[in-house]
Amino acid sequence: MNISFNRKSGVILRAVFEGESNGFDFDGKENNFLPIISSEEKTLLMGLGKKDKLTADKVKILFFNAYKELKKYKFDNVSVAKGDLLLCDDLVLAVYEGFLHSSYSFDKYKSEKEDFELKNLDFEYEGEKVNDRIEELTNVMKGVFLTRDLTNTAAMDLYPKTLVQEIKKEFDGLNIDVEVFGRKKIEQLGMKAYLSVSLGSDKEPQFIIMHYKGSDDEPIALVGKGVTYDSGGYSIKPAEGMATMHCDMAGSATVVGALKALALNGIKKNVYGVVAATENLINGSAYKTGDIIGSLSGKTIEVANTDAEGRLTLADALFYTADTIKPKFMIDMATLTGAMVVSLGWQYTGAITNNQELMDKVIASSKKAGEYVWQMPSDDFYKKYNESKFADIRNIGGRYAGGITAGMFLGEFVKDTKWVHLDIAGPAYLDNAMGYYGYGATGVMVKTIYQLVKDE
Repeated sequence: MNISFNRKSGVILRAVFEGESNGFDFDGKENNFLPIISSEEKTLLMGLGKKDKLTADKVKILFFNAYKELKKYKFDNVSVAKGDLLLCDDLVLAVYEGFLHSSYSFDKYKSEKEDFELKNLDFEYEGEKVNDRIEELTNVMKGVFLTRDLTNTAAMDLYPKTLVQEIKKEFDGLNIDVEVFGRKKIEQLGMKAYLSVSLGSDKEPQFIIMHYKGSDDEPIALVGKGVTYDSGGYSIKPAEGMATMHCDMAGSATVVGALKALALNGIKKNVYGVVAATENLINGSAYKTGDIIGSLSGKTIEVANTDAEGRLTLADALFYTADTIKPKFMIDMATLTGAMVVSLGWQYTGAITNNQELMDKVIASSKKAGEYVWQMPSDDFYKKYNESKFADIRNIGGRYAGGITAGMFLGEFVKDTKWVHLDIAGPAYLDNAMGYYGYGATGVMVKTIYQLVKDE
């Protein structure tokens, strides 16, 4: 998609507010469109809805839908007129982002591929000063789309070793080093919790350490859940619950996408990404409920539910990161609990922290990025839910406050490191289109993490 300013070529896309005089018999209601074609000019009118209801986030959604209308008419050369939309830098970026989201297509497994592309996008605006921000956004969205592609890929094609291959391919030519530990090294390190989850699969686990050295500053660490397929283990999921469990590695994909965005934009920060990749399947060697397993930290864990596996892999990944990398702070991202979806729905990411200052920065970054984070309570009394009669801790806290107790479990393995846990189980993968996201993976939190690291 080529971006230009004041060339006024191709179809004119003119946005108008509801109830405003526009010279045409057009109501201007949200997502209404009217093509006007003459021998001299092609114009597509689009409705913005009520003037006092317009926000930058709504602009993204409106132009997400406008892209689909352009596609319907095969208009691939478009000039966005000022119309009622008084363009400024932020609105130009919102329009562009809406178009980019709508241009995303995951057609890897389709015999007929997407054949429409918006080739030229022009703005009736003095936009030279916003060019750098457009380039930055383009690179961030490349990270978002990488996250979506990885998360949408079927488990038959994406498992620990092929995840490593994809990461190395995507990072080729970027300032990101990749180190990988196989089963033997993982055993030597003593990552017993992580290894326990991997026992049911014939796919070798891969502990992946990515390092973007944009500076010599004290490192920041991003840790992502990397369960490339989750059957639930012996606490097996129902069939309908397993159908999309290739998406259970969305946390790791978010880390990969964020690192790519940071590297493409040359952000001068020192950032590590850590992923404990495995499958959670069933065979004669698989871990079972009632097992008492070890961990890298030395803590013993009672396995009360084998479908609470992500927190076991993260326990070792977080402890390794805190103990070995010693970051100034770390953020973990995981499709961790259905309980968080029950609490917050599909739009919000739930958060747990041991440091309010860091949490405030994450929330501020999410608002800048146009994403939604909600801080959950993390009072010490929630720790009692995870108490075990036989081990140091249980891997599940029972029926109540499941999203909170899962986060509190992870907090037992971060040492004294400042930390925020982001449970992206709701917004990471959608069963139905919502806002400017279609069905499937969304790449949520890539923009927030990019903003957080950039501003740090």
